Amino acid sequence: MKRIISILIENKPGALARVVGLFHQRGYNIETLNVGPVFDGSYSRMTVTTRGSENDVEQITKQINKIIDVIKVSDLTEGDHHEYEFIMIKFKQSEKIKKILKSLNGKIHEKDKDAMVMSAWGPSSDIEVAIRDIGKANLLEIARSGSIGLHEGEKVLKI
Repeated sequence: MKRIISILIENKPGALARVVGLFHQRGYNIETLNVGPVFDGSYSRMTVTTRGSENDVEQITKQINKIIDVIKVSDLTEGDHHEYEFIMIKFKQSEKIKKILKSLNGKIHEKDKDAMVMSAWGPSSDIEVAIRDIGKANLLEIARSGSIGLHEGEKVLKI
């Protein structure tokens, strides 16, 4: 089962490596990893997408909590949450692809006679469907951000 783990961590050298190393030690794959500074830049928020049972993820989060640089850990998939992903795609001119990306808030960044670059964002499940529907025929290049997410309602991940 897909799990999205959100981690508030001190923005220090080696902190990211310690978290990623823990996944490696436990034999879990990281499907997506997104990290960015929050607040005043002394902290970062990591969003890790992995697969595992509820018990597996519970064990991972307990181990992550033991890492000295980690402030807080939360499994977003335990409850209602918002999850989005950003993609950029370069493709041979295609109205089909343009239409698919427009349905995901798509924006054109570059357009010439041979190729087009567009960005789009939406829930990861919608991004997966769009990529499947686009296919490989006209696709030249793709870049994905990986998931980012927040809990719904009053539940927050903060200091």
